[in-house]
Amino acid sequence: MDRTILLDLTSYRMPYGKYKGVAICNLPERYLIWLRSKGFPEGKLGMLLNTMYEIKLNGLEYLLKGLKDPSHRS
Repeated sequence: MDRTILLDLTSYRMPYGKYKGVAICNLPERYLIWLRSKGFPEGKLGMLLNTMYEIKLNGLEYLLKGLKDPSHRS
């Protein structure tokens, strides 16, 4: 996995919706499942959401361990 993508998952924040301002890595799994059922958006945001969905689905959260910035924990 590309480390840049993993870093983006910890720093990129959801730009809209119920979880606006929450780092992608901190989105609840149920929300990612819901988004997937609706269809992820186009572009980088969609790619990051899909990647986080796959990470959570497959129990790979350990990939993000040590990358989370304490200022992005919300």
